[in-house]
Parts: sequence; structure tokens; C-alpha cells
Amino acid sequence: MASGDFCSSGEGMEILQQVCSKQLPPCNLSEEDLLQNPHFSKLLLSLSQHMDESGLSLTLAKEQAQAWKEVRLHKTTWLRSEILQRVIQELLVDYYVKTQDRNLTPEDKKFHETLEQRLLVTELTQLLGPSQEREVPPLLGLEKVDLLELMPPSEDFMWMRARLLLEVEEQLKKKCFTLLCYHNPSSDSDSETLKAAKVWNLAEVLVGEKQQCQDAKSQQKEQMVLLEKKSATYSQVLLRCLALLQRLLQEHRLKTRSELDRINAQYLEVKCSAMILKLRMEELKILSDTYTDEKVEVHRLIRDRLEGAIHLQEQDMEKSRQVLNTYEVLGEEFDRLVKEYTQLKQATENKRWALQEFNKACR
Repeated sequence: MASGDFCSSGEGMEILQQVCSKQLPPCNLSEEDLLQNPHFSKLLLSLSQHMDESGLSLTLAKEQAQAWKEVRLHKTTWLRSEILQRVIQELLVDYYVKTQDRNLTPEDKKFHETLEQRLLVTELTQLLGPSQEREVPPLLGLEKVDLLELMPPSEDFMWMRARLLLEVEEQLKKKCFTLLCYHNPSSDSDSETLKAAKVWNLAEVLVGEKQQCQDAKSQQKEQMVLLEKKSATYSQVLLRCLALLQRLLQEHRLKTRSELDRINAQYLEVKCSAMILKLRMEELKILSDTYTDEKVEVHRLIRDRLEGAIHLQEQDMEKSRQVLNTYEVLGEEFDRLVKEYTQLKQATENKRWALQEFNKACR
């Protein structure tokens, strides 16, 4: 089947969508992109045949599975020795606690002392390491042979090891029961036999719950990928909507807006002119009510007198100016003339202002 025909079919498009969502990193490829690039779609399908669901190549996936198998094996071995080490340490801690209470029997004391001595010598022997691999002299000149001499007698060791098995078994049973009660609090009131039966199946239950958590995480990851795709699609649709809205604004709203603004401007202009005319009419009405013909005639006579007085003041000011020009070379006398000139000028300005106000009132 040709690549274009395969991509145009519904089954091929569904396979491509699964490849893009699971085996490949999130690339936000839409159906339209895959249809427009058939050769690229064929390349994706070819790559999917050499990849697993996680996106690794089949060879790397096989090597990774083998490596994880070895890691789990080593981890199991290490956990076993670590659990045993911690249980023994807890036994010694309990021994020191009981020592404070002085409730130990001679056998208990002998057991814990032998265990502690054996454990300490073993740890020191491991710290020294093989003698043939050391490049520096051993600490304090000690050799393994020196430490092995501190080992407890073999009879005590055999007796301690037999009892240690029972003690470790009892400690592990308590820990298993504690874990069971933590996982299922209702099991706290059960008998030891029933608890042992439940502990026997606890590992399978925990494995099942762990698998459920992993499945939930996988579903969450798929949902996150789907959410990213939906978000990208939503963003693209939102941008197209914004472009359409902008186009509508430019083509329709702005045209009607300019015409509406022109009509509003004309309306405001006419309204402003009407307000000015109304204010002028009110002003004329107030003036006509305030000033009668007799008052206007009297104001006219007052204005004539003020104009005559202003004319005389101007003549006096002119004379004063001429005198000022004549005597400006004088000192204190000149200052006196300046003050007189200033007084005359202020009087003239006051009368001119009164005449202007009078003229305004007569209009």
C-alpha cells in the first residue's frame, strides 16, 4: 500500500496517532499535519517497528530489561543481608535496654555478648580487607589472624547461632504482623494463625497494589499527553477566533464607528451652539431687566465725564512725561518725579478700567 493511501485510511491514521502519543515524545502532530506529510508519516511508522512502547529501540529495551533484572536480583540479595543486619542490631539495642532493668538471665547475657563479639570481629575483619590488596600498612599493625583470635569459642558460637535463628524469626514475625496491621488495621484483633495466613498473601496484595499505582501513573501520563495536545489545539483555535474577531472589528465595527462618531460630532456641535445662544439670550435678558432707558442715559453721561477726565489725565501724564524726560538727570528730584508719574499713571488706568466696565454695562 502506498504511503499516501495508508495515511488517508482510518486505520493508518489511528496507528499514527497511537505512535505519536505513546512511542514518540509529545510532538503535537495533528491529523492534518500527518495528511499533508505522507512521507514523514511513513517514516514514523517505520520507526515504530523498531521501538517499544516506551520509545526505546528493541535492542536497548532488551538490554534494559536484562539490566533491571540483574539490579532487582542484587537489590534482593542486599535487602536480605540488610534486614538481617538491622534485626541483629535491634536485638543488641533491646539487650542494652533490658540491661538497665536488670531482668536478664545468664543465658540471655551470654547469648547477646557472644553475638556482639562475633558481629564486632566480623565488621573489623571486613574493614581490614584482603591482605594482598593493601598498599599501606594495616591499622595498628593488625592482621586478620589477630582479630580471628578474638572470636568466641566454637561451642558458644554454634549455640548462639541456633538461638539467633529463633530470635530473628520472632523479630521478623513481629515486623510482618506490624506491617499487616498498618496495611489492614482490622487485622490487629486477629489470632496469630490468621495473621500468619494473611501475611503469607500480603506480598501478592502489595504487588497488586503497586501494579495498580503504576497503571494509574501510566494512565495519568497518557492523560497528560492528551491534555497537552488538547491545550495546543485549544490555543490554535483560540488564536483563530481572535483573528476572526479582529477581522470583524476592522471590517464592520470600525466602519460604523466612524459614521457614528461623525454624527455624534455634528450633534455635539449643534448642541454647543444652542447652549451658547441660550446663554447669550439669558445674558441679554438679565441686562434688559437690570438697566432701563433712564439708567442707560445716566450711564452714558457718566461715561462722557469719565472719558473727559481720562483725556485730562492723559494730558497731565504727557506733561509729566515731558518733565520727566527733562529732569531725568536729577538724583532725588528725579525719584520724586517718578513717584508722581506713577501715581498719575495708576489714576489714569483706574479711570480707564471704570470706563471699560461702564461701556460693558451699557451694551
